Amino acid sequence: MSIQQLPPELVNQIAAGEIIERPASVLKELLENALDAGAAAIRIELEAGGKRLLRVRDDGRGMSAADLEMAVRPHATSKIRSLDDLEQVATLGFRGEALPSIASVAALRLTSRCPDSDHGHCLDPQDPQSPRPAPHPPGTTVEARDLFHQVPARRKFLRTERTELRHIQELIRRVALGRPEVAFQVSHNGRELMHLPALSPEASGDRVRELMGAGFADAALRLDTEAAGMRLSGWLGLPTASRGQPDLQYVYLNGRMIRDRLVSQALRRAYADVLFKDRFAAYLLHLQIDPMQVDVNVHPTKHEVRFRDGGLVFDFLRRQVSRALAESGASAVVEGSNADPAGEGRVQQVSAAPAPRGPLPRAVEGQTGRLPLAEARALYATETAAEDIATPAAAPEDDADASVSSSMPRLGHAIAQIHGVYVLAESSRGLILVDMHAAHERIVYERLKQQYAAMSLAHQPLLVPVAVNVTPTEADRAEDNRAILDQLGLDVDRAGPEQLRIRGVPALLKDADAAGLLRDVLAELDNPGQDESSEVMEDRMSRLLGTMGCHGSVRANRRLTRPEQEALLRAMEETPNIDQCNHGRPTWVELDMAGLDRLFLRGR
Repeated sequence: MSIQQLPPELVNQIAAGEIIERPASVLKELLENALDAGAAAIRIELEAGGKRLLRVRDDGRGMSAADLEMAVRPHATSKIRSLDDLEQVATLGFRGEALPSIASVAALRLTSRCPDSDHGHCLDPQDPQSPRPAPHPPGTTVEARDLFHQVPARRKFLRTERTELRHIQELIRRVALGRPEVAFQVSHNGRELMHLPALSPEASGDRVRELMGAGFADAALRLDTEAAGMRLSGWLGLPTASRGQPDLQYVYLNGRMIRDRLVSQALRRAYADVLFKDRFAAYLLHLQIDPMQVDVNVHPTKHEVRFRDGGLVFDFLRRQVSRALAESGASAVVEGSNADPAGEGRVQQVSAAPAPRGPLPRAVEGQTGRLPLAEARALYATETAAEDIATPAAAPEDDADASVSSSMPRLGHAIAQIHGVYVLAESSRGLILVDMHAAHERIVYERLKQQYAAMSLAHQPLLVPVAVNVTPTEADRAEDNRAILDQLGLDVDRAGPEQLRIRGVPALLKDADAAGLLRDVLAELDNPGQDESSEVMEDRMSRLLGTMGCHGSVRANRRLTRPEQEALLRAMEETPNIDQCNHGRPTWVELDMAGLDRLFLRGR
């Protein structure tokens, strides 16, 4: 077959196959165009889950009659002019493919008016007399009817009306969460589904509460931090409010919705120490970065991006989120109670302080210049080094609370122990319950991590070596991983085909069951897999240290003296990530006086 030029309608169909999968895909492109046009209010009307009608009206800049004609031509756009523009795209759309692709699979009509025009114009690509004058307020209305009516093979792959509507609602939720300053109104088959007013930056949490639920809003940390020309802001769900699926994970890059593997892995690593296995964190995060440092021209759907320095972005996200989670524990300034059995309390909300800035990069100072990539990396290394050795400044306190705080520690003073499992403490706010094993497990784990990171894991030789009977496979595994065992502070050698001898343990675990500790560590070393990347090795060492931390913690049914109880509370106040143990279980809860009063119906 000879080479031939494809007809324009076939080119558009191919482009539509990449961009338009279902009604939600059409809506995504139209919403991005509306936002790029500066819309402050957007109205969306749907019929039959968007399959029969999808209409989007905005109050943006609008288009002239000449612009309307160009808008439906392939690769016609007002957003970029040159390759240089493509390398620093600041708009959501830029390809010029959306409207012609939609027109190739649906009946498209556009009506628009510029603010300085007396009237608008209406364009129907099927009408040779278009565009015609038409009444319209300033802004643009785009109608797409009968999606895939000319492509039956594509139409049969659409799901039920309810399913398609669910995809549309999730899309609108994602867009609205990213742009709280824009009002959204949505109706389906004549019934209003959603009405979201425009909000100021200070009130943006109201939209988070409405679209992500009160459960998330009440169990979230507010984050706002920056370093080396990057800024990260938004909300982090507490580990104790994790979910069984990743359905509340929203990330925006320079205002653009993204689903990026590098970003997801960085956030997963940040939560790794504080989540149950197979549990997922919830978060809503905005990442701002110099557009020159990211390529958004990777895929027609524009969900995927490529960073010029993925390692720098990965470390920034992991470090800042980990630090915010670590600083949100018992030693942080807290508003509301940590838990309320009556279901009416609020989980603590903590504002993470910005990271140490050092000299602000030029990209942050008024955007007067670009920060070279090498300079950004050097600056970030300086900032993070300073962060690692800095002592956090004391949080400011209200005068009314100063006298109480100075006399009463955050976790109060121990008053009792229940069944050898829980420690009770009286705080300035009410009653605190501590799971002593879970709390001590976190304390030991964090100390082990700190010593391991500093390559100074203290070693305690045993006066009498401990012989451990194992299988030949376990004995071989111990020999193969001798270097790792040494790094963990375990001095182990082979005493026979089925016996190992422990000559030393980490000093923090000197009272632990040495034989049980070794067996559990060997179990963690089983089947490490073929991937020996630094990330996988770091995860592996974290699991091993977590296993060791569990062995070093106080066991249930052990009676603690009052000084020991007090020491546990004070150690908790100095430990990062203390709100949950290594496995994600909560370590402490607080009942404030209002919560206690509700339990006994006081004041009712």
